[in-house]
Amino acid sequence: MDTTAGNAAKKIALVTGANKGIGLEIARQLGQAGFTVFLGARNAALGEAAAAKLRANSLDVRCVELDLGNASTIAAAAKTIEALGGRLDVLVNNAGIADGADGPPSTANIDAVRRVMETNFVGTLAVTQAMLPLLKTAPAARIVNLSSGLGSLQWNSDPNWAFASYKLLGYNASKAALNMLTVQLAYELRDTPIKVNSANPGYTATDMNGHQGNQTIEEGAAESMRLALLPADGPTGGFFETGAVDPW
Repeated sequence: MDTTAGNAAKKIALVTGANKGIGLEIARQLGQAGFTVFLGARNAALGEAAAAKLRANSLDVRCVELDLGNASTIAAAAKTIEALGGRLDVLVNNAGIADGADGPPSTANIDAVRRVMETNFVGTLAVTQAMLPLLKTAPAARIVNLSSGLGSLQWNSDPNWAFASYKLLGYNASKAALNMLTVQLAYELRDTPIKVNSANPGYTATDMNGHQGNQTIEEGAAESMRLALLPADGPTGGFFETGAVDPW
């Protein structure tokens, strides 16, 4: 339905892990903002079902199979996006996992820690590297990494922090590493129009926490959307929650 000329004028976004939860809401809001949205999903059937629901609301959303642990799906996704418009305006690295065998350093299952780190950090890095050529082609791309307050070293070291007891070594370390990716990539791209930031969605009710969070999905998506749509004078290399700076 889209023409090449139409695609040239329309911004393109990729949201990973977007068949449900915060990722799906970000995909929805980007679609409402006029983007062509690639909804990344590890399970193509679930991803297509989610994309179809958004298309039913007249949004330009397309499913792309994207498994952070499968390099071939990452490469294929990049080729699919390139074929549409030759660029990528927004990358939202939302996909991530938690593992029930994760825990504090003395008891965390090593395989669980490895799985979480491989997905949340290494997999996100792989996606980002694959998409960078497309992001550099866009006039002023934005990269948003979905982090967590659990990735803050300062908060983890504060015994009075509300979530001080949540010592999940693999998960917390993966989000701290993701924040390092944000800092280093922003520095590397400092002389370009690309902005790279980490978003802390806050304690949002999702499948990952058994819907125990005290925020709605819409509230959890708000900061990522703000960072995805930053103006030219917006920040880069930061860690933000509801417009405020979070401590590293």
